[in-house]
Amino acid sequence: MLSLIQILLLILDIVWFIILAHVIMSWLINFQVLNLHQQLVAQIWYGLNRILEPIYAPIRRILPNMGGLDLTPLVVLIGVYAARIILINNMGYFA
Repeated sequence: MLSLIQILLLILDIVWFIILAHVIMSWLINFQVLNLHQQLVAQIWYGLNRILEPIYAPIRRILPNMGGLDLTPLVVLIGVYAARIILINNMGYFA
């Protein structure tokens, strides 16, 4: 059971870094440091969007419309961190 919890923690870490990469890339695109007309940048951007949209969509339906401010990644990061805390705190029960 401990191995299963460690695998879940690894998956949560991967999701954490993918979300951070998505947020940083969105900032770089909005400040025109990266250009979506470059093929590699566009492929990475659309790939990250396709990975994260199933996670973001239910939360976007719940959150109110904030205009140009999207708080969905922050909510997901808080959820991932909370799940990580729960798994770490309960790891002792399965050891």
